[in-house]
Amino acid sequence: MKTHSIFVYLIFIFTLHCTPVTASALPSTIEKIKPSVVGVGTYNRLASPRSKLLGTGFVIGNGNLVATNAHVVSIELNNSQKEKIAIFVGRGSHGQKRDATLLAIDKKHDLALLKITGSPLKPLSLSNKKVREGELVAFTGFPIGAVLGLYPVTHQGIISSINPISIPANSTKQLTMKQLKALKNPYNVYQLDATAYPGNSGSPVYEPNSGKVIAVINKTLVKTTKEAILSDPSAITYAIPVIHLKALMAAHQ
Repeated sequence: MKTHSIFVYLIFIFTLHCTPVTASALPSTIEKIKPSVVGVGTYNRLASPRSKLLGTGFVIGNGNLVATNAHVVSIELNNSQKEKIAIFVGRGSHGQKRDATLLAIDKKHDLALLKITGSPLKPLSLSNKKVREGELVAFTGFPIGAVLGLYPVTHQGIISSINPISIPANSTKQLTMKQLKALKNPYNVYQLDATAYPGNSGSPVYEPNSGKVIAVINKTLVKTTKEAILSDPSAITYAIPVIHLKALMAAHQ
C-alpha cells in the first residue's frame, strides 16, 4: 500500500507539472493586455458625435506607436473641418482622445503604424516563436465599437489553419484582376477558429500564457451579407502574422 501511495503521488506531481496553464493564466494575461489595447478612429470637433471608432489597435515599440489594420485608417478625412485620426485610451465612459499621425502603411499585408502624442503607453511584446496549427490563442478588441464606452472584449480559439491569403475562387469567372495579381505571390495568414466582428480589425492575437503578440486580426469570413455579420457570424477569422508588422516597424524606425 505504501509503495502504491508513493506511485500515485508521483503521477500527481508529474500531471501537475505537465498540465497546460493556459486556462488559469488567461485572466491574468488579459489584465496585462487591456491597458495596451486602444480604439482607433477619427475626431472632428465640429461633428456630432465628435469621435468615431473605426477599429482596434495596440501599443508597441517605445509606447508611442500603435499598430492596426491599413483598412481601418484608409479613410477620407474632412480636412475643411480639421478632422484627424485619433486613438482612444482609458475605460468605460472616461476614455481619452489622443491625436495620431499615420507613420507607415502596408496595404499588401493590411497593416498600419500610427504615432501618437502624449506620454508613452504600455507596449505589448511581439513574439518570435514559430506558430503551429492547433495552438490556443486569444485576441482583445472592440468587436462592436464603443456603443457603451471603451470596454475591450476578449475572444479565444485556436489556429485552425495556416494558409495563403489568396485562395482561388470556384471558377475563373469569379476571379478579379486584384485576386489574380495576389495569386502570383501569396503569403500565409492564420485562420482562427474564433469569432471576430468588424470592430475587431487591428486587434492583437496573443499567446494566452505570455501575452506576446503573434498576429493582427485582419478580417472575418462573411457567410451571407455584411448586414448579417453580427447576428450570424461565421466563427472563421483571419489574422496577419506578426513578422510583417516587425518588418514595417524596422523600415520606419
